[in-house]
Amino acid sequence: MACMPTWTIKPEPITGAAVDEVMRQYFTEMGRRVLGRSATEAELRAALAKDPHQDLSPPDGEFLVARSDAGEFLGCVGVRLLGGSPKTAELKRMYVDLSGRGAGLGRGLLLAVEEAARRLGAARIVCETNTQLTEARALYTRHGYEETTPYEGHGSADHWYAKVLGDESDKLVRTH
Repeated sequence: MACMPTWTIKPEPITGAAVDEVMRQYFTEMGRRVLGRSATEAELRAALAKDPHQDLSPPDGEFLVARSDAGEFLGCVGVRLLGGSPKTAELKRMYVDLSGRGAGLGRGLLLAVEEAARRLGAARIVCETNTQLTEARALYTRHGYEETTPYEGHGSADHWYAKVLGDESDKLVRTH
C-alpha cells in the first residue's frame, strides 16, 4: 500500500528564487497542458510579464504553499483582491506538484485560499481556467463554483468561475 503525503499549508512570501522556480513549474505545466507542448523560455518570461505574481502578497493578497512534513514543495495557490462590489478576490496560480497529487491536496489548497480570501474581506471569489484543465474545472464545480461570464483577468482562459463566500460555519458544513 502506498503512503500518501501529509502536508501543511501556510502563507509564504511571493519573492525569492524558490517561488520563481515554482512559477516556472506552474507555467511549464500550463504550457504542456494548454498549448500541447512545452513553453519556450521567451513564452515563460512573457507570461510572467503579462500576469505577474507580486500582488499575491499582503496587504491585498496572499500566497499559500503546501509542504510535506520534510519541507518539500507539494503545491501552491494565490489570492488577490480585485475590489468592486461585492468585494471580490481572485484565485491564482493553483498548482499541485506530481508528488502531491491524488491525496486531496487540491481540495486542501482550495479551502485554504477561500479562507484567505475571507480574511482579506472578500465576499466572493473568482477564477479562470482552460478547457484542458479538466481536474481543476471538476474541483471548482464540486466545491460550489459556478461558471460565469468573463471578468477582467490577466490570462487567456476558456472558463470563468465564481463562488459566494459564506461565513466560517458554512465552510465547516460544506467540508464534512
